[in-house]
Amino acid sequence: MSGDTLREEQAIRRTTDHLVQVFAGTHSAEHVESVMQAAYRRFDGLPVRDFVPVMVERIARGELTARVEAPAPTESAPTEAAPTEPAPAKAGVMARMPSRKVLLPIGLGVAVVVVAAVVVVNLGKPEAPPPTPPLTVVRGVIGSEKKAFFEDPQVVRAFADKGVKVEIESAGSRQIATSVDLSRFDFAFPSSAPAGEFIQRKRKVSTKYTPFSSPMAIATFQPIADLLTKAGVVKQGPVPTFNIGRYLELVTTDTKWDQLTGNSDYRVDKNVLISTTDPRTSNSAAMYLAITSYVANGSKVVHGATAEKNVLPLVTQLFTSQGYTDNTSEGPFNEYLTVGMGPSPMVWIYEAQFVDAVTRGQIKPGMVLMYPSPTVMSKHTLVPLNASGDRVGRLLSTDSQLQRLAAEHGFRSADAADFAKVAADHQVSVATDLIDVVDIPSYDTLEHLLDSVGKSYG
Repeated sequence: MSGDTLREEQAIRRTTDHLVQVFAGTHSAEHVESVMQAAYRRFDGLPVRDFVPVMVERIARGELTARVEAPAPTESAPTEAAPTEPAPAKAGVMARMPSRKVLLPIGLGVAVVVVAAVVVVNLGKPEAPPPTPPLTVVRGVIGSEKKAFFEDPQVVRAFADKGVKVEIESAGSRQIATSVDLSRFDFAFPSSAPAGEFIQRKRKVSTKYTPFSSPMAIATFQPIADLLTKAGVVKQGPVPTFNIGRYLELVTTDTKWDQLTGNSDYRVDKNVLISTTDPRTSNSAAMYLAITSYVANGSKVVHGATAEKNVLPLVTQLFTSQGYTDNTSEGPFNEYLTVGMGPSPMVWIYEAQFVDAVTRGQIKPGMVLMYPSPTVMSKHTLVPLNASGDRVGRLLSTDSQLQRLAAEHGFRSADAADFAKVAADHQVSVATDLIDVVDIPSYDTLEHLLDSVGKSYG
């Protein structure tokens, strides 16, 4: 089953559960499920699937609303009245009046029957819903790690309920800040505060929204985690932590995997390195640089030309030793999910990517989530470029349904309980208390370092 099919069926199941609650007083759960499945089958074979769950819900809701139980029929009068004794005639004029039958003109009788029939037919039909007002289309450019969230049918429906249709394009967060033509969009939504800050300065925008965040993490495999535990890099616990200082020692000594003591699972002649994205385009690579430069600078945030010069050789080596790197975090993480530990035993990711993959059933046994120590929080920052973009920023930050859906995609939203519930429901081990979190260098310092690393690629 493909990821898209799985996500569609999960949306159908969630919608079914919702309608069971809505119609609990009028329809049984079995009946609601039957109506939903019948509506779902109407779309079998349809090649475009993006809005199938939304359309299925509309069809099922309409049918369930229309099927109101009719009142029990009353007993009809007999066709022929039983003979009765004639009432005694009253004295006087009434006694002398002949009995008559009251007849309606034929035309009037037919009219009455037609009107009655029309009334009965109309009562049997559901009232036509009022016309749906057109949705306001709002266009945004986003970091690729949020693509699954915006394409979720439930998110699409939640925005539609507020009269909004969000159309998105994805790009690396540094690309969004530096090279994407933002005049084509209503909002920009990179994955970090520094990128958002630069867009604000460039576009002279004072407003920003940070509807959710995600700490940086490392996706690996159990044999690799066990091997690095023996090497003193990984510390086991409720969640494994990855010591950046000890890791940098292995990098500076050009340690290879097959040189690690007790290595019987990954005996390859390659340097011990974390796979990242391209530092010239991607925010996740910039976050990797922020953490490693902090540790290389004696556990201090890099600031000033001297500090930049001192850490530059090491952080450059971390990137150039990898070979090819992808523009966005979507690429290396998808390779991690599908290929295994052969090419990339450790992948630098957002925590949200791993949690989202768990909820979608993509994590296989033996896949492990580790937290770097120290780490940084990547604050997904939305910069509105006009009133429509501001509307999306406010909805993402204040609408409880959108906040809950963000948590279901692995993001830490304003309500910590939403994220905790998702992690508990899907039995994914996450760091509940993030203590060892460091600050990110200023945008200008980060740009100086990234530009210098970029030049080393030739």
